[in-house]
Formats: sequence, C-alpha cells, structure tokens
Amino acid sequence: MTAIDDTVFLFDCDNTLLDNDRVVVDLRDHLAKTFGPECRDRYFAIFEQLRSELGYADYLGALQRYRLNDLNDPRLLQMSAFLVDYPFASRLYPGALDAIQYLRQWGPTVILSDGDVVFQPRKIQRSGLWAAVEGRVLIYIHKEQMLAAVADRYPARHYVMIDDKLRILAAMKQVWEDRLTTVFVRQGHYALDSTHASSYPAANLTVERIGDLMEDDMPARLGASAVGNPRQAIS
Repeated sequence: MTAIDDTVFLFDCDNTLLDNDRVVVDLRDHLAKTFGPECRDRYFAIFEQLRSELGYADYLGALQRYRLNDLNDPRLLQMSAFLVDYPFASRLYPGALDAIQYLRQWGPTVILSDGDVVFQPRKIQRSGLWAAVEGRVLIYIHKEQMLAAVADRYPARHYVMIDDKLRILAAMKQVWEDRLTTVFVRQGHYALDSTHASSYPAANLTVERIGDLMEDDMPARLGASAVGNPRQAIS
C-alpha cells in the first residue's frame, strides 16, 4: 500500500526553476548567427504554430516540421545538436536547487511540467533538476488536467504548487480547492505580463524569485495545515 504524505511540493520547470526565456533568446541568437535571420524567423513561426496546435512548446517537433520544407539542408543536424546539448544547468535561477532542498524538509518534492516526451526530460536531466528531486518527475501535455494521475502517483493530504503561470494555478485550485496551496513566482514573461496576471485570481502566496521560498519560515507563510512539522529523516 502506498504511504500518504502530509504534503507534496509540486514545482513547475520552465521560468519557475529554469530561465527558459533566456534559453529561447540563446536559440534565437544561434539560429540568426549560424543560419541567418530568415531561417530563425521561419523556425519560430513554425514553433508558434505548433504550440497553438499542441498546447505546449515543442522545440524538436518544430524542427521536424521545418525540415519538411528543406529536406536537403544538412545544417538541420547542427540545429538539433544545439538544443540537445544546451547547458541547461547554467540557466537555473539562483536558489532553485536550494529551494527544492529546503522544502524537502516538509515532504517530497516533485517536478510537474508540461512538454514533449523527448526534449523536456532532457532539459530537466541536464539542468540537474531530475537529480534534485530524486527522479520524481511528471511531464504531461496539460498538467492541470492530470491531477488525478498526480494524486495517484504521489498521494498526499495537501499539495503545494509552485508555478509562474496564474492560469495553471487557478485551474488546479478549482479542482483541488483547499487541498492545494498555490505559490506564484513572478519570473518570466508570462508572470510579468500584467494582462495575463489580471485575468486570474491571486495565488495563496506570491514571491518575486524562486529563492525567496527560503527567506521566511515556510509553515508560517503557507499555513501550518499545509506544511506541518519538518521531517526528522529524509529518504
């Protein structure tokens, strides 16, 4: 029988733990410098079209579709190498790994991310986040629609979701209600978009940076009912 934890901490990846906006800037610069501005613009037009179709960012899928327009260009192999070998560990936000370790005192930490089945796991592994959560990684197409699966995999009396998108937090709160404490991290272009932020209810807790989660006493900030006492031993 699976043990039920008092609290499970769920972390989004992109722009919550890892500065994905900076990754995109680096990709844009690389494509423009290596293949030219026209190639860059065509790739990102395909990327945005694919994201609107799928509901998540699919960098390698966009490259596959780009390839259909130019099957004879050998440089496409170099484009994929940039993505697969990118040094994601250098793009972690300051305090990201420390925040995971800090919250681990009160319960399991889990990465709950949207994304594809190839590139997103690669990103999480190469950044060091996979090891930081001891392999507790869930990746879905629309994670806010998979809460029953999350609860089945990591059963808990209470959950804390840490994300840069108020839309995701609001959707999860609507399902889990008082069983969920939402934490909004104001990092990345979604979080800093005032139009996006004003369209959804406020989270239970807002922090400016992921590292801020370590600054104050967590039970006091999130509520004793959500967190409880630190664990004496962490397995």
